[in-house]
Amino acid sequence: MAEIDSSGGGKKGGGKKRSKKMSTKIDMTPMVDLGFLLITFFMLTTTLAKPVTMQLNMPDKTDTKETSPVKLSETLTVIPDEFKVYYYQGIPTDAGTKIDVTDYSDTGIRKVIADLKKKIGNNFTLVIKPTKKAKYRNMVDMLDECAITGNKRYALLEIDPASEDLIKRSKK
Repeated sequence: MAEIDSSGGGKKGGGKKRSKKMSTKIDMTPMVDLGFLLITFFMLTTTLAKPVTMQLNMPDKTDTKETSPVKLSETLTVIPDEFKVYYYQGIPTDAGTKIDVTDYSDTGIRKVIADLKKKIGNNFTLVIKPTKKAKYRNMVDMLDECAITGNKRYALLEIDPASEDLIKRSKK
């Protein structure tokens, strides 16, 4: 509180002597200790995000076994693009090969795969040939569709010029 000097002010050194005020100091050591204890507690009790991985079995490169031929009537070629999915049955160089377009939704490529699987059966093979514009996500979406539809037979190949020409012809 404020104090008023009413002594009359005769002597210079008289009256009450004021002491120098020291600045208030707070010991922050317990606060730092508490902070580190809290950080340690939350680091040890937090569940970290587990990586989501997909099981993909690749053939051995040194394996010289002959592969069994696949019938064209039991094969669907799927070409994932950035926003669309092209698909056809047969050989792309044939004049009668018709390419269709769909999307990545559940009523798109999933329905196409499920319908063909019902028609052909479990011996159905899916050939996936991503375009140059296709993103990593598009490829993962196609592998997810294989897992959702229960299709265990699929092959990943590079897109060939005949398939690229078929896509170009379908855009005209």
